[in-house]
Amino acid sequence: MGRHSGYIALGTAYGRPDIILIPEHPLDVELLVERVKHIYDLQKNVVIVCGEGIVDEEGEELGAETKSTDPAGNVVLSGAAEALRNKIMKMIGDRYFQLYRRGSSASEAVFTRKVGHTQRGGRPILFDRFYAAQLGARSVDLLAEGRNNAVAILQYDTQKGFHVEGYDANRFRDRWGLIHARTMQPALYDPHLLKPSRMGIDYLMPIFTDAIGEDDAEHMRRTLFAAGNLAQPYHSINTDVHKRIRWLPALQ
Repeated sequence: MGRHSGYIALGTAYGRPDIILIPEHPLDVELLVERVKHIYDLQKNVVIVCGEGIVDEEGEELGAETKSTDPAGNVVLSGAAEALRNKIMKMIGDRYFQLYRRGSSASEAVFTRKVGHTQRGGRPILFDRFYAAQLGARSVDLLAEGRNNAVAILQYDTQKGFHVEGYDANRFRDRWGLIHARTMQPALYDPHLLKPSRMGIDYLMPIFTDAIGEDDAEHMRRTLFAAGNLAQPYHSINTDVHKRIRWLPALQ
């Protein structure tokens, strides 16, 4: 997720991955492999968060653009993680993992996982809910002020922190009149550590420090620790989807 913006990947720092890769900084594959081997020597595993729009040192996207589009009409990016996996396997080789007895080949030891739907399905944190309400309120204020073609946006600076402002939408349009997604400020990332910079940490702190409110704690108590969980199977959304699909032929 994230396409050409690294904000989502940067936010995964709270999950404590070993390495984070974002589209705004071209990937130095040799530095990455060196870091992977260093971490692997210490703990025998490495977790890498890979933004889907990452590019190599020549600016070429590792994930190829497909002919299909998402519901918003954007060209779908796919394969960045797999392309990165192939580069890591080729540069490290099978022998490295055989010596550690972690598999007979690099392909057994290096694998990818996509967590897009897991991210989309999560409960919004307190920060998200608060500023979503603020953005909606600001949008109504802009209309009440007679300002059409305006955008309510969430801003951040080191003095004021996060705050909501309204701007003329034409300020965001390119020469063809299109508004593009905002890319991440490169200063929020340290390309040598492959993690958030000091500024990036300061940026993330207010988002997650008060992420859980009293209502969130109550929601977890009622869902994660519900007594019925001890006797009932996990309720998967896929189960509901398949139940409905089974009835479609009968309806036709």
